[in-house]
Amino acid sequence: MNRGNSGGPSFDLDGKVVGVNTAIFSPSGGSVGIAFAVPAALVQEVVGQLKTTGTVDRGWLGVVIQNVSDDIAESIGLPEAKGAMVTKVTEDGPAAKKDLKPGDVIVEVNGEKIDDSRDLARKIAELHPNTDVKLSIVRYGEKRTVDMKLGTFPSSKKLAALEEDKSDTSGQQMKDLGLSLAPAAKFPGAGDEGVVITEVDPQSDAADKGLKPGDVILQVAGVAVSQPSDVAAGVKKAMDGAKTDKDNVKVLMQVKSGDQTRFVALSLKKA
Repeated sequence: MNRGNSGGPSFDLDGKVVGVNTAIFSPSGGSVGIAFAVPAALVQEVVGQLKTTGTVDRGWLGVVIQNVSDDIAESIGLPEAKGAMVTKVTEDGPAAKKDLKPGDVIVEVNGEKIDDSRDLARKIAELHPNTDVKLSIVRYGEKRTVDMKLGTFPSSKKLAALEEDKSDTSGQQMKDLGLSLAPAAKFPGAGDEGVVITEVDPQSDAADKGLKPGDVILQVAGVAVSQPSDVAAGVKKAMDGAKTDKDNVKVLMQVKSGDQTRFVALSLKKA
């Protein structure tokens, strides 16, 4: 029987401790010699904080993020699908006090490039609260810099409370998108913001991207929407701004499903 060695050290070939074991890879129930460990440098930092203050504090931006897909990158003029896209700015968080908005893509932190949302989360968590950081962001094709001070990552209970969503013609057709829409205010429980999707054409890109009736569109091409006509205006804006293939226009939307928000880049439905 393999009792494991979680909590024990991992050594390199010179006998130096390089990590603390947390788990093993075990396809059969026994050890096959592959272990997973927390890096020694991280353990040293955490132990030091626990000895000094009794708690571990990590830096916090106060945003919800997602990865940048190829479609999203194309829709906002990014040369490659890199960085972390902001889907929500937490109320009263550090980012809310600065010029960060949903739809922004964070591409660098203190001059270091960001690969994806996990990379951003790791880099920020490695920094201490109250640290000054310089973010490079792309907002719908325009690059800008935001200087800000990190906050302290809140407890799970406080974070859940902070991130709780508060979120003229009915059923107007948006055939180019494969959607039927209506103002969110007409639907109890949908909130006062955005436009509710009432139908999704199963042959549309919207269906392929997982949109469904009941989802709420909050933004189109960077502009908040409250009426189906606002969505139509956003589609026109995207088409007018397309620099290349007018038959392959992608429209970036912020969509709320339940209490989660995300960005999707929809291709217009071909006739």
